[in-house]
Amino acid sequence: MGGHADEREHVRVAVVGSGFGGLGAAVRLRREGVTDFVVLERADSVGGTWRDNEYPGCACDVPSHLYSFSFAPNPDWPRTFSGQPHIRAYLEHVADTFGLRPHLRLSTEVEMMRWDAEALRWEIETSKGGFTADVVVSATGPLSDPKMPEVPGLAGFPGKVFHSARWDHDYDLRGKRVAMIGTGASAIQIVPAIAPDVERLTLFQRTPPWVMPRTDRAISAGERWLHRQLPFTRAARRGLLWGIRELQVGAFTKHPNRLGLIESLAKANMARSIKDPALRAKLTPSYRIGCKRILLSSEYYPALARPNVDLVASGLKEIRGSVLVAADGTETEVDAIVFGTGFHVTDMPIADRVVGVEGRTLAEEWKDGMQSLRGATAAGFPNWMTIIGPNTGLGNSSMILMIESQLNYLADYVRQLGLLTPGGSGGTGGGRTALAARPSAVHAWNRRVQDRMKRTVWNTGGCTSWYLDANGRNTTVWPGTTGEFRRETRRVDLAEYEVLRARPAEGAAAVAGVPAPAAGTVGAEEGAA
Repeated sequence: MGGHADEREHVRVAVVGSGFGGLGAAVRLRREGVTDFVVLERADSVGGTWRDNEYPGCACDVPSHLYSFSFAPNPDWPRTFSGQPHIRAYLEHVADTFGLRPHLRLSTEVEMMRWDAEALRWEIETSKGGFTADVVVSATGPLSDPKMPEVPGLAGFPGKVFHSARWDHDYDLRGKRVAMIGTGASAIQIVPAIAPDVERLTLFQRTPPWVMPRTDRAISAGERWLHRQLPFTRAARRGLLWGIRELQVGAFTKHPNRLGLIESLAKANMARSIKDPALRAKLTPSYRIGCKRILLSSEYYPALARPNVDLVASGLKEIRGSVLVAADGTETEVDAIVFGTGFHVTDMPIADRVVGVEGRTLAEEWKDGMQSLRGATAAGFPNWMTIIGPNTGLGNSSMILMIESQLNYLADYVRQLGLLTPGGSGGTGGGRTALAARPSAVHAWNRRVQDRMKRTVWNTGGCTSWYLDANGRNTTVWPGTTGEFRRETRRVDLAEYEVLRARPAEGAAAVAGVPAPAAGTVGAEEGAA
């Protein structure tokens, strides 16, 4: 880093990313009385993955009233499952309602974040200059950087190629021969949306997903009026949606054999639309339902039954000119390729741009698998916190519930820093304070999580999913209920941290040998529901 850190804009907190996690962190900081912060966003608008994913048919598979902040309820959701435009508009509304615009630094990509062990602060290089910050909140999210497979011959393909998360709206698919690579959550929405318009659609399926009906409908004007006039009805609706999903968790985490009934329902859903026994056989998974994320669609199977749609039950092996060759030898000539091949989840690119105490990047520290303390902080990276960190993902409920739990933890983290800093300045006065997660605490938390993971359907269901890292370890999903995670992250346990203090005179960092005071209590946001 350069030697002109004092010329940079200094903030108490720098938030990276402006999706649900980043905007939620910004709102929570303001509610805690912290206004000295910036939100660094590489794009030119807020929205995160709901800004980037604009593919045809893009929608959420979690009900609208559960997929929203408890502190920013929306009584006017138009459908029970919202489409991408409505969710993006909701996030813009949050940015306006909570006065976040002055804090946003749009079109500002973080290039490097390096911990200054003497000054106890982060030095941040961006595409628009430098910042320093006492605390960094990384909210880039696991679904932000698309993963493109390395397919032999792809560079020589003469047609159009793009990823579902970088949809090319200038390219008209109508009348074209299109290949869809992958059968994940994006693909099962794209296939029915484009099938009626293309000349021929070929879906390359490496592994079939389990698909359940998506009971989407318009929310009536009467319902919306009721939710506006009587807020308790909106809260009750959210609570019911939350409670049903909490009751399902045990089958995923402790008793996967109980999911057999759900498999029968999924097979019946398939049989209603797929009459060809051979096609049904190709579409029937060989692993336990829930091992991969259960997908919701009422249009996917009918689209596969269309005469202009072909299923290749094999992964893409290579490309020869305009011909795609599957692993089973099937050859298909196409004009365009759409990759629905997911994201860098267990190898998030932001980790290459975070340099900690020992001069090592977060990616280097996590080379054998991501691990953090309570899904938030990492050993060797003081005053750094991630939203939607390792083992905070869900298989059946709303990630917004998990984000809000982490916001509770963030609020208490900042509060504890203020209490521990001389004069209660939180780092804005003469000295600075940092909290460094103890390696022993990080390891203990992760041993506990991984021990619980052994029984779950994600580890025992017989599939290979994006939940697993390169070593086959599940570093993505939380093996419990959202209510349990909220209890685990309600407050910071200072016994799990070293307290670092910089002496104003010398500027040297020292570990404070002080007993850990009682952590401050953080109230929940309207309860889990």
